[in-house]
Amino acid sequence: MGRHLFTFVLLFLSFGLAAQQNASDSLRQLIANTKSDTARVDLMCDIGYGLRVNEPEKALKITSEAFSLSKKINYVNGQSRSLGTMAIIFRLMGNFPLALEYNLKRLELVEKSNNQKRYAETLTNIGLIYTYLEEYDKAIEYYYRSDSVLKVIGTMDAANFNLALNLGDVYDKRNMNDSAFTYFTKALGIARQLKDNNYEGMAMVGLGNSYLKTGQYPLSLANYQSGIISLKAAENDDLLCEAYIGLANLFKKLNQNDSSLFYAKQSFQIAKKDGFLPRYLDAAKFLSAHYNDVKNVDSSFLYLNLVQSLNDSINSKRSIRESQLLSSNEQARQIEIAENLRIAKEERRQQLQLLFIAIFIPGFFIITLILSRIKLPVRVIKIAGILSLLILFEYLTLLLHPHVKELTHHTPVLEMLIFVTIAAFLIPAHHRIENWLIKWLTKNRPLYAGKKLKIKRTRIIKETPKA
Repeated sequence: MGRHLFTFVLLFLSFGLAAQQNASDSLRQLIANTKSDTARVDLMCDIGYGLRVNEPEKALKITSEAFSLSKKINYVNGQSRSLGTMAIIFRLMGNFPLALEYNLKRLELVEKSNNQKRYAETLTNIGLIYTYLEEYDKAIEYYYRSDSVLKVIGTMDAANFNLALNLGDVYDKRNMNDSAFTYFTKALGIARQLKDNNYEGMAMVGLGNSYLKTGQYPLSLANYQSGIISLKAAENDDLLCEAYIGLANLFKKLNQNDSSLFYAKQSFQIAKKDGFLPRYLDAAKFLSAHYNDVKNVDSSFLYLNLVQSLNDSINSKRSIRESQLLSSNEQARQIEIAENLRIAKEERRQQLQLLFIAIFIPGFFIITLILSRIKLPVRVIKIAGILSLLILFEYLTLLLHPHVKELTHHTPVLEMLIFVTIAAFLIPAHHRIENWLIKWLTKNRPLYAGKKLKIKRTRIIKETPKA
């Protein structure tokens, strides 16, 4: 219930407070008012994800704070979510090397958690980054690793769809049309099983592109048209532009220039309205070439000028993106510095605690010795002696534990066997030393008590009047 409330609040903040000057303060106040640390981490990840497109730098800052807090409280799911969100932010900023680095960090973390679903999703995300980097063989390798895990899980959901669609896309980019067709078809089957219009439209556009490449024009037309219906229902204007330009190319090949022009203009208008610059540029290039082919020089020149203007805008945006890349690299460096400082502070705190214990043990033993020389019940001396030994042996175990973990590479079975072996030696030694120590501390107590008694008796005799 609480998680859904956080998501609702996130949507409200993303759309309602984004235009206000105090939006940042409101977000901070909301985070501060969340009582549980784990809930605070989840909320920060939700907010970071919600801001990933419009305010990536702010999203990165909030998510990096979520990562630090989740590490501090040892909240593994929070660490995984924050790393995944930061990877998405870097990918959207075009910083694919950092996106890959953070996905690989997440993969290392997820491998230890035994969460197969999250493991498969992370593998798919790594494959996607390799696709952006045009390292298609590596992308396919990670996609197939993800596929193996999803087969073991046996469920059918969005993760299966995304994997199938991404595999279809990477094979399409490599012009391996049979494989692309196979996976786009699989994606369509999953989309229909999930009854998701957006997924259906995406898969059909993929199939339309695949059929167009192989010259199967009627099937290409059918998939484009069906995909457009689904994408309109899902309000996915971005992919709708791709579907329309696909139809424009299809009718161009069929020498149906009027239909080709109609669909190119559809793509052009949607891209212009929504500000999809790459789609806008593709449509403008198509229209310039179309009018050039039909000898309409004025219109061709008009769209050619627009192409030049759009290229300038994209180059300008590319310059902005490059500055964002530098900024994101610096942010990542600052995140790493902050995390190293936190780790160093934690290590220093632990070292101070160990130093305090190391000083306390001999101090406590000295107090025990002093107590054994003054008039106190023997039971108190015994308890103090036992406590000093227990603290000593627990301190030895505490010192050995990190070395044992490193030696066994965090394997619980091996750790248990080593500590059982250590205990087999320590427990008998503990009992022997305890018996010796208690005997040594209390050996003078009866003699001491006897001398006191004799002195007391002598004093009584002296003070008694003679008859």
